[in-house]
Amino acid sequence: WYELIPVVSFLMQKGKCASCGSNISLQYLATELFTGALFLFVFYTQYPILNVVSAIDTVFYLIVVSLLVVITVYDWKHKIIPDALVYTFAALSFAAFLFHAGIPTGRMLSAPYVLNIFAGPIMASPFAFMWVVSRGRWMGLGDAKLALGIGWFLGLYSAISAITLAIWIGALFGIAMVLLSRVERLFFNGKTFTMKSEIPFGPFLVLGTLLVFFFHIDVLGLSNIFLSI
Repeated sequence: WYELIPVVSFLMQKGKCASCGSNISLQYLATELFTGALFLFVFYTQYPILNVVSAIDTVFYLIVVSLLVVITVYDWKHKIIPDALVYTFAALSFAAFLFHAGIPTGRMLSAPYVLNIFAGPIMASPFAFMWVVSRGRWMGLGDAKLALGIGWFLGLYSAISAITLAIWIGALFGIAMVLLSRVERLFFNGKTFTMKSEIPFGPFLVLGTLLVFFFHIDVLGLSNIFLSI
């Protein structure tokens, strides 16, 4: 166990396995540092924890953050998102939505509540459509499943902001990679990266989700538009 303490063990063992001396990828250190930072953000957003509900919320957000980190790393390395991860994320998000909102009885559902019930399928539909039309060439079905959970986790308006951010950041990343690839090919005869090169979109969806969740980014001013109706 003492060889597996996040960050500390990596530094104490100088990035090598304590048993065989093999090098351990810096990916592990980066993932541990990133996860630790996200945990601090969760505690900061939930502090002070004064009651059972806020304690449950904190545990829930820590679990969700952990799931999103695993999804990010796995999709980045293997260009696939395991069903067990996205379905767990979607199920937890929907359960948390019901836990906070409750099921209204004896009155008509308010428009925001109705929209948020369907936020998951609404967010997943465009990705699923692109997957069907392109037969998986434009978009993986895992991205649609991830968007399902994002919709329920953030609610419709915030989820739109998160996915918009993901598209913007992903596009900027792709352009930057093309430009860097051309420079590398020119000076170092490196591998060419083009606009047709495959980039996993899951990490950008996660990044957009976390930015909106922690910093309440409203990309298009959707909250003010819809809530004024």
